[in-house]
Amino acid sequence: MLTTRPLTELTEALRAGDISATELMRETLDQIDRLNPTLNAIVSLRDRGALLAEAENPRPGLLSGIPMAIKDLTETAGLRTTHGSATMADHVPMHDDRLARRLKDAGAIIIGKTNTPEFGVGSQTFNDVFGRTLNPYDQGRTCGGSSGGASVAVASGMLPVADGSDMMGSLRNPAAWANIYGLRPTVGLIPRDMATSTDLPLSTDGAMARHPGDLALMLEVLGGPQDGWPFDVKLSRPTLALNGAKIGWIGDAYGLPFEDGLIELCKDALDQMQDAGAGVSFVDQLPFDRDLAWTSWTTLRAALISSQNIEAYSDPSKRSRMKATVIWEIEKGLALSKDQIGKAKNDRQAVLKSMETALETFDVLALPTTQVWPFPVDEEYPMHIAGQDMDTYHRWMEAMIAASLPGLPAMSLPAGFGKNGLPAGISLIGRPGSDLDLIAIAEDWDRLTSWPSRRPPVVA
Repeated sequence: MLTTRPLTELTEALRAGDISATELMRETLDQIDRLNPTLNAIVSLRDRGALLAEAENPRPGLLSGIPMAIKDLTETAGLRTTHGSATMADHVPMHDDRLARRLKDAGAIIIGKTNTPEFGVGSQTFNDVFGRTLNPYDQGRTCGGSSGGASVAVASGMLPVADGSDMMGSLRNPAAWANIYGLRPTVGLIPRDMATSTDLPLSTDGAMARHPGDLALMLEVLGGPQDGWPFDVKLSRPTLALNGAKIGWIGDAYGLPFEDGLIELCKDALDQMQDAGAGVSFVDQLPFDRDLAWTSWTTLRAALISSQNIEAYSDPSKRSRMKATVIWEIEKGLALSKDQIGKAKNDRQAVLKSMETALETFDVLALPTTQVWPFPVDEEYPMHIAGQDMDTYHRWMEAMIAASLPGLPAMSLPAGFGKNGLPAGISLIGRPGSDLDLIAIAEDWDRLTSWPSRRPPVVA
């Protein structure tokens, strides 16, 4: 099937004329027609006739003729962009965000959007506009989020790759629960429209794929400097392979609760990596103060979400249609003082320095991608893990901030399946700019395990 072939192969075949863009588009739309009514991953799908007509003469570029659906947090000119919120259900932008422009400039054909939770808040993809996106491995379970529609579209062969954004695991959680690869790039590498200062953003755009080499092509398309973007992040040339990589396991040192089987599955993956020539060490102490990092993260996150959504919150008619967790973040952000935000920024820098020091000893740090297995789709978020109560709606994702807070690149690799038949992931965190090293390690891992092709989802 064309839609499950590597993106790099598809672009080559299109350039060589071995397949046509209309052939690829037709097969893509047929797969969407078969699976999307069940999984609900792709929303605001454009007219088939218009898409086939566009495929007859695609724009040139690295992604010429490749069908893409963009996460529904990204503004797309002329194509409904709801941000997963009933307050924006009829919003049709006049202009493209930078990510959409870069995909179009590369020749990609935008077929629609991928589903996301309201304003991207929470790792459970549901909203009042389009409903829930279901896990292709168990349709009674969540696919995660906020890039949940993207992960499901890729895992089920509706798209060869997909963009997504990641603040607190939004590319990594859903990738882990869809048995695919999800890369959160070094923050600042991919220009965005939301930069309002020279403070390093908390969130970044990135991508997911069944084949990790495709992520390098997506970085080439999406990354690089642009006028008005205050950061100049350079990618390091790849120097690592799985054989010889020095991996520091911090999963136990974190002191977090994990559901049964996740730590064991990841340690089995580490054993395989060690057999393939990696050096694996078990780190006794977390490189940073866990409580300080959590306070810094939740402070900066609330301040950002509040600033981005204050206009809708200030309108009582819109506020009444917003989900409780979004309102909670906004009100938490409004209550913060300048001193609290300033301290959180300083603490963030301290965490970055601590992680950079640890990464002088190790090439990458490793830990489970998620603290829980995919939970029931009718639950908004986990309330307990291994007998421990979660004191916020996002505490169950605390493991993700080891990369998110300092802005380091992180990749979720498929780690296999539990006794429950559900997939999970192991995350590798690298030095700033080492994204291509993470991809190189993931390519070796994929050659060794082939999890996405070895165990694809079966959707009834």
